Amino acid sequence: MSIELLSPAGNVEKLYYAYAYGADAAYIGLKKFSLRVKADNFYEDEYKKVIELKNQFPGRRLHCALNISFHNRDIDNFLQNIDYFKAYPIDAFIVQDIGMVPILQKYFPEAELHVSTQASCVNREAVKMYKSMGFKRVVLGREVTLKEIREIKDAVPDVELEAFAHGAMCIAYAGRCLMSAYLTARSAQAGACSHTCRWDFDVLADPAKAKQIAETGALVLEEKKRPGEYFPIYEGDDFTAVLSSKDLRMVEHLDDMIKAGVDSIKIEGRMKSVYYVALVTRAYRKALDALDGKISAAEAQPFVDELENVSHRESGTGFYYNPADADKCVSGATDSRYILAAEIGKKLSVQEQENVIALGDEHEKQVQKELEEMHPEARKARLKDFEIHPDKNPPVAKNTEGWFMYELKPLNMIKAGEKIEFISPDVVSTKVIADDWLLVDPENGTIRSWVCDGHLSVLYTKVPLQEGSLIRIEDPDYVPGKIRNSGR
Repeated sequence: MSIELLSPAGNVEKLYYAYAYGADAAYIGLKKFSLRVKADNFYEDEYKKVIELKNQFPGRRLHCALNISFHNRDIDNFLQNIDYFKAYPIDAFIVQDIGMVPILQKYFPEAELHVSTQASCVNREAVKMYKSMGFKRVVLGREVTLKEIREIKDAVPDVELEAFAHGAMCIAYAGRCLMSAYLTARSAQAGACSHTCRWDFDVLADPAKAKQIAETGALVLEEKKRPGEYFPIYEGDDFTAVLSSKDLRMVEHLDDMIKAGVDSIKIEGRMKSVYYVALVTRAYRKALDALDGKISAAEAQPFVDELENVSHRESGTGFYYNPADADKCVSGATDSRYILAAEIGKKLSVQEQENVIALGDEHEKQVQKELEEMHPEARKARLKDFEIHPDKNPPVAKNTEGWFMYELKPLNMIKAGEKIEFISPDVVSTKVIADDWLLVDPENGTIRSWVCDGHLSVLYTKVPLQEGSLIRIEDPDYVPGKIRNSGR
């Protein structure tokens, strides 16, 4: 089975985690030519880092989304940036605007052309037309059913079919929503969707009664000419969701997608977090490996179960089986019980680790020397101060058999002694106790009592860690069953 797993990458960092956690390919956006302009996207000399990643993960592919509707000025801007695009090792361009076809064929003859889902390609005749224009792959419109995919594949077997399997959906045909452009002059077709359907709308009625009703989920919209069709309005702690669709989740139905003729399983989410990219990619990787006989279904299941620990809405199967499932609206917030606390970098070499230990020894000797040179009364006062404020004289890391140091990039606060979990590409999670890890300042070898974003630190632990591992902690504000507008 040679089914491609395609993951989102909003920046270089996410591209690394997409590859590290099992994606065969990743899709990115460059500058202002992508429908996700609010994603970090790629800029300046980041093509050098992308080339390094492609070398680090040989055989992995890179797809570039050029899926906006191009105005004349956009085409002119693209032509002015041709050399910049050529610097990236792009294997395929994802486009909806056919005006870009001859331009890409002229300047990027080695790159494949993929039809964007924004083109709303949902029938065999359209696929035949795109094939005649030189497209190798069609990213099918999200409104297509599995039955229709099979019919398309049978009619045009030599065109690759890509279909979304996981992520956010939109109450609009193939995501072509006018709501954002109407209310904010930010067009989704220009990559500037403001996600208006998930804004904090006020319900204008008796405020106390309206909020009380909306919190129960009983408040709905009904359009006059469509009696019996209900769209829920949900009131949370500090938000109201209107016309917010379910998330898509097909991890339990990948075999049906493959049998229907899908060649590439796609995950939505270039604006999502590193944590989302890593865990969702990993879940689908393991599920596909189980179908391929590389691991058992029982071995894959714990990784699939972790999808519940990634921020998400209520999920469904979209249009694949029954369009009625896609018509159901839910609350707009996403939530997770975990916070991504840190990214773990490379393992320090034996020499690098010894250097940190040596710095600690030197620091300890220097503090002792200063104490010895003090007047007895001053020394007594200093020791008393250390006793009251232990952070002023932290202990230092010692060489411990079986312990190793790793680079650490804190993203949120981590306190020594709290419960943390390591997650990695091939280990679901490892819960560690306080005695099994330390936070060390690599500049002086002292043990930190806490770190947060921006703190230079290394992780010192006896737990062997796979490259690309992450640290997560439980969110103390998370309440099961309670929807929060967490912003994640």
